[in-house]
Amino acid sequence: MDKLWAPWRINYITNNAKEKKCLFCRVKKARDDQKNLVVFRSKLCFVMLNLFPYNNGHLMVSPYRHISNVSDLNKEEMVDLFKAAALMEKILTKTIKSQGYNIGINSGKVAGAGILGHLHIHLVPRWQGDTNFMPIIAETKVISQSLQELYKILRKEIIKTKGLSLC
Repeated sequence: MDKLWAPWRINYITNNAKEKKCLFCRVKKARDDQKNLVVFRSKLCFVMLNLFPYNNGHLMVSPYRHISNVSDLNKEEMVDLFKAAALMEKILTKTIKSQGYNIGINSGKVAGAGILGHLHIHLVPRWQGDTNFMPIIAETKVISQSLQELYKILRKEIIKTKGLSLC
């Protein structure tokens, strides 16, 4: 039998990774973007890699302001949030050759929100045939690239992209 090693997942499995304070509020104030996997910052939002991704390249786009619902966004935040999501979709397509995306917002506990109270958009890259028996039989998802390696690739492409203000 082959073994797949993913030791970074143990924190998620044992729930030790659950933060007591809002992840997004902590990260928005942090200065070390690489440590916090923040790949992009705009005027009103930021984008970070998901530490426990569903697929390689899984990003979360969050407004700086701590709000719970889409209806709480003002017009400027809404535009900035979706411009950042669109930009990241283009960059992921170019860098990791994703063929499609699941893009969504889980608003509220009953809707599946893992981080309650701070609105965020999930961008999950997809490829033809990327689902297999592992999540069904072994309850295991295979992620083929380290977060730090992907971080470097995305940052390099973001810096190359003209017209971005990087904070």
